[in-house]
Amino acid sequence: MNVRRSAAALAAVGVLAAAAPATAAGPSPSPKATVPSGLYGKGDPTYDGVWRQSLTLVAQRTLGYRPAAPAVDWLTGQQCANGAFAAYRAAPDKPCDAKLKPDTNSTAAAVQALAATGGHGGAVEKAVGWLKSVQNKDGGWSYYPGDPSDANSTSVVIGALAAAGTDPASVRVSGKSPYDALPAWSVPCGRDGGGALAFQPDEKGELTPNADATAAGLLGALGKGFVAGTGKAPERDGCSGADRPTRRQVADNAGAYLAAAVGTSGHLTSTLPGAKDQPDFGNTADAVVALAADGRGGPARTAYAWLEKNAGPWAERSGPAAYAQLILAAHTLREQPGDFGGTSLVASLNALGPAPHMEAGGHDPAARDEKKDSKAGVWWFVGVCLVAGIGIGFLLSGRKKRGA
Repeated sequence: MNVRRSAAALAAVGVLAAAAPATAAGPSPSPKATVPSGLYGKGDPTYDGVWRQSLTLVAQRTLGYRPAAPAVDWLTGQQCANGAFAAYRAAPDKPCDAKLKPDTNSTAAAVQALAATGGHGGAVEKAVGWLKSVQNKDGGWSYYPGDPSDANSTSVVIGALAAAGTDPASVRVSGKSPYDALPAWSVPCGRDGGGALAFQPDEKGELTPNADATAAGLLGALGKGFVAGTGKAPERDGCSGADRPTRRQVADNAGAYLAAAVGTSGHLTSTLPGAKDQPDFGNTADAVVALAADGRGGPARTAYAWLEKNAGPWAERSGPAAYAQLILAAHTLREQPGDFGGTSLVASLNALGPAPHMEAGGHDPAARDEKKDSKAGVWWFVGVCLVAGIGIGFLLSGRKKRGA
């Protein structure tokens, strides 16, 4: 997710980049852009409005907050009559038309956010219905309906289905579910990058390891979305399985790949043009969640410790989606986002939009914890209870397409 600017931005410039929901340098935000009331962040929302709002609401719910009504209303107001969401609707008072391109990533992110906030069953049901209507024959999903399926889009939709209480295995086209699609993007063991997932095959049918697709695909294989707790430890550390690994093997192989990738430096590295050998903060945050979900707590904590030392300035530059990613990484490991390298991720995120309200009996996670050793505080208990059963997880702030 390198704040995953949104695959829409990449499509707009014809870029097929690599990593988490779109990390490529898309079109520069317009200096004249007006940010609507209720929307988090100050940047142009054209390519990531729904995405960043959805991540923000999910992150706030894990902290025990009740998101502000204007923020939730803004998100529900972005939905089209057919249930779909686009990256951003500048005129939500007007019906969606042929010029507006709804996409699976924005829709799936909104489903996870609205399921987390509660009270929006009708909107969630309509969005899930639209997602089912655009499923491809291989069981997966593309960013825009009609395109070939990809690992990232398929995985974020899996998270949405789980959040809505639908078993992804039961959602089928031509007898195939999304769990049938994921193994097709898993790089076979013994090959360069074995165990990783590709975004999708290249023109020659070859699979190129992609860190974003790997983290997303790991969570997808486990049936998780933006929020994922610590999972059962894998049976083995290395890559295993034939050319068509099982769901669990897809996840474990991806976990082994990510663990090795962050093992030395503590972070993933960007492969985007002009950013060679530079740290990829967003994908590293995604990797923390994915590694923990696969039961690889050691590598997950190594990556989180690196983020805590280095990711603060990145989040400040990038905005709400970045803060939300880091909060979700902290939540997964039961760390304190109220004291992230000396700053509060929670206060920083909440300051970018309408103030949420702490649930009755909750502990304000924005307050810095002077005793960092007491990391299993009351607010974590509240947050865990709130998201238990939601089954949502994560990965994405605008999908990246290839690389890393």
